[in-house]
Amino acid sequence: MIEQLLEYDTQLFLYLNGLGSTTWDDLWLGITNKFIFGSILGILLLYLFYKKFGLKGMLLLILVMALMITFTDQITNVFKRGFARPRPCGADDIADRVRFIAVRCGKYGFFSGHSSNSMAVAIFGGLLLKPYFKRLIYVLILVSIIVAYSRIYLGVHYPLDIVCGMTFGVFSGFMFYKLAQYVLKRFLKV
Repeated sequence: MIEQLLEYDTQLFLYLNGLGSTTWDDLWLGITNKFIFGSILGILLLYLFYKKFGLKGMLLLILVMALMITFTDQITNVFKRGFARPRPCGADDIADRVRFIAVRCGKYGFFSGHSSNSMAVAIFGGLLLKPYFKRLIYVLILVSIIVAYSRIYLGVHYPLDIVCGMTFGVFSGFMFYKLAQYVLKRFLKV
């Protein structure tokens, strides 16, 4: 059963990865870049946190968000080493069919750190700001899905890596949202 699931995962990866073209490669490299795309999203969230919670609230939320990203990163690494599933760009049996355009490949891919981090930030920020911006969470989730897809486009993650990473990101984002609510109540009386 698991072998069949992994085979479907590989076939779906090859199909989605094969849809890419050199025309769009630079766009997807920019989307996946943590410093370019992450900075834009981060600055937007920090501005909105400052606007709604003030300087002290924003600083507290930065601390909680830093803990959240550290947590998701470290748990992702535990899973990657534990499952030791090679990334598609490093899988010998499909290497000749992968459109690999990322800067580097990495060794293991289950599950995606980009997917878990971006979804955690989307859920965390979206839930905190939902009372003020009702539809922001949907925009943030869409951005997270686009970031996640970029990993397939670049040839570094299978779809199952993405789905599991996003699922873990939902749980992490919600857990740290609850922590942020507690911190804001305790220190700001929000």
